Amino acid sequence: MVEMNLELARHNMIQQQIRPWEVLDERVLDLILQTPREDFVPAPFCNLAFVDMEVDLGHGQRMMAPKIEARMLQALNVQPGERVLEVGTGSGFVTALLAKMAGHVYSVEIVPELKEAAERRLRDHGIGNVTLEVGDAATGWPQHGLYNAIAVTGSLPELAEEFRKSLEVGGRLFAVVGEAPVMEALLITRTSANAWHTESLFETVLAPLLNAPRPKRFTF
Repeated sequence: MVEMNLELARHNMIQQQIRPWEVLDERVLDLILQTPREDFVPAPFCNLAFVDMEVDLGHGQRMMAPKIEARMLQALNVQPGERVLEVGTGSGFVTALLAKMAGHVYSVEIVPELKEAAERRLRDHGIGNVTLEVGDAATGWPQHGLYNAIAVTGSLPELAEEFRKSLEVGGRLFAVVGEAPVMEALLITRTSANAWHTESLFETVLAPLLNAPRPKRFTF
């Protein structure tokens, strides 16, 4: 791909995939336009950087489709100075976008090799307001106190209560909950010390987080 083709592909991704999916927040659209997604896709799949699909990252992990990334960012509405938790660093692309919106991002990745690769990409792009950690955050990551926003980048068969409890009052959580073929993208907002509001955003299917707990089922 020559540079002009990259820019055309990026433009088409926004106009043909992201905007039709009700992403109209100009701040989110500008960030995606200005952040080279192709630099965060594994080299063998660079030609898929702007395609409406999940890109294989290896180790059984996938990069979210562009329209899901954008819809998540719009829903979370991260503000300057806020503390954000990202569960599933993956390629580091969403980490980069969150970092450009927030004060600081704590991102947890279960696969050490993916964490290291994302760290290099973020460093190459001069993004320093992030803390990347290796760990299993499928049931929460309360190590850094309460967060203003939590982005879960893989699906969860059920949502652990720890995620809700890790939000500041006014904090927002985005998670895709359920099992294929029925999953629901949820935005959960903590409205007081003991109350949360849940909004269903859309239905989708998203690759699950590794080790995500499954609901207990009755056996006969």
